[in-house]
Amino acid sequence: MNVLDITPDSATRLSVFALLLIILALLEVYLPRRKPQHSKTRRWINNFGISALSSVITALALPLVGVAAALWANDRNWGLFNQFEIHPLISVPLYIVAFDFTIYLQHRAFHRFSILWRLHRVHHTDLDYDVSTGVRFHPLSILISSAIKIILILLLGPLAVAVLISEIVLNATSMFNHSNIKLSNRLDKFLRYFIVTPDMHRIHHSVNVDEHSQNFGFNFTWWDRLLKTYKEQPVKGHNAIEFGIHGYSEDRSIGILSLLTQPFTKDR
Repeated sequence: MNVLDITPDSATRLSVFALLLIILALLEVYLPRRKPQHSKTRRWINNFGISALSSVITALALPLVGVAAALWANDRNWGLFNQFEIHPLISVPLYIVAFDFTIYLQHRAFHRFSILWRLHRVHHTDLDYDVSTGVRFHPLSILISSAIKIILILLLGPLAVAVLISEIVLNATSMFNHSNIKLSNRLDKFLRYFIVTPDMHRIHHSVNVDEHSQNFGFNFTWWDRLLKTYKEQPVKGHNAIEFGIHGYSEDRSIGILSLLTQPFTKDR
């Protein structure tokens, strides 16, 4: 399979990402949930910088990702879906739901196991919370996540369009639920029946260990509710939430070099 086959996938994801980023960034300016406590410019440069680095490393280390893996599996008749005649109107939603549940379990594993938590901690040591937090992940964390996605694709054999939709939805919801935008209580309550809202996921970024051990979902709220990891509101209220991890001040939480080496330094 030629690498050019995934060009439309990359272009579509990049276009959706850029459009949603602009919309959410503007909403954060005009409808902020909280006042930023640290330099937005500095945080954005480093958060998006490590995101770009992660994308390059993933592309070099795992070229068989996403849509490319789905096409490869379908060409070889691999995966559960390829063993039965399943209509796309059924197989596509099934894959999106299975994908989201896998991401939920992956997220819990990154909190549960020390070696994974050290990598995922880079995401949690952001001292403020906005749309850029949604792309702040260590490159090794992204590589592990990409490998998990490939395994899921090879096991299920979904259509390429299902993989594309699931990735776009994941990117979109990650930026949305990490954004610093204010939603009315009524709208937030309604959306929580279906998707993770900024107020719901913000609790997960609290320095309070009991709070950042709740609300693991990225797309749908179902898994947190069903598996008893759902928390409705933070103890101190949203305006009083402190973000980050105890012991990780600005010198260890902002700066690409600090973020890259953070998992390999001693805890404080």
